[in-house]
Amino acid sequence: MFQGLNVFKAAHAMATHAGQRQALVAQNIANADTPGYKAQDLRPFAEVFDGDAASGMRASRVGHLNAPDSAGNLPTFQSESPTVPNGNSVSVELELMKGVEIKREHDRAIAIYKSSLSVLRTSLGRV
Repeated sequence: MFQGLNVFKAAHAMATHAGQRQALVAQNIANADTPGYKAQDLRPFAEVFDGDAASGMRASRVGHLNAPDSAGNLPTFQSESPTVPNGNSVSVELELMKGVEIKREHDRAIAIYKSSLSVLRTSLGRV
């Protein structure tokens, strides 16, 4: 009965997006001294979410339409950061700021989930 609640799906998608973006930020920081490495990032969640809604079609399973691969990875892009002489485009300061922003996004997703769960419990007469 409650499997198809969109608010829970959105909160899950938001938290998954934050986790994948955090993994990219960690990868960028780990390769901060690698010659020729280009920093990668994901599009903001609002763009990804709005893009899915605007198309009118959603992937219901792996391999359907333009669904992410089996690992659930979203397409990345290389950031347009200026490069240093060795061709590396990672700015550790910017990556750390992204990490803080991502933590806030993840915390927001968890807060939405908890609040929705609380509303659902209240509507069922449980506290």
